[in-house]
Amino acid sequence: MISSLQSLTAFIWRSITRARSLSNDQETTCRFAVGTRTRTDPPLPTNHFGVYTSLASTTAKTGDLLENGLGWAASKLHQAVTEQNGEKIASELDHWLKAPFVLQPDQLSEPNLVHMGSSPRFDKYGSEFGMGKAVAVRSGYNSKHDGKVSAYPGREGGGSIDLEVCLLPEFMEALESDQEFMSLVSSSQN
Repeated sequence: MISSLQSLTAFIWRSITRARSLSNDQETTCRFAVGTRTRTDPPLPTNHFGVYTSLASTTAKTGDLLENGLGWAASKLHQAVTEQNGEKIASELDHWLKAPFVLQPDQLSEPNLVHMGSSPRFDKYGSEFGMGKAVAVRSGYNSKHDGKVSAYPGREGGGSIDLEVCLLPEFMEALESDQEFMSLVSSSQN
């Protein structure tokens, strides 16, 4: 079953790709982290120390992504998630043990990439340290590059999601001029 976050990611992927005005034969990639704690064999306990994620991605020709619709894009993202199984995770871990590395921020950016980061599942507003609820949640400087999108729980709650979208100025201007995009992401509240 396609999740609401996969649907939102598909919408963002298509919208940013449209804003970039890529030719139909150019490839575009959507990359995102997938929690692997419950996907290992055997699954790790929920209270196990550490963060367990893998990077999943899917690639499409721009023409296919924009012509086949939101459901098609969401289905490709869902398939990338379901491919993150115990066998694949064990293979990635084995590869890393043979050649350990630390992923650097500049390795996350590439042309025509949309990289969805963070997750609305994390209660970013729950830790208030005695100063009251945060006004907003944002990522740090190293997490900002063309095509980087971060999803956070909406400050107003109720299942809302706030997105931090980082694009080159010309692509941001095109995205903000996209009526379909703006009609779905703009708040209806004044």
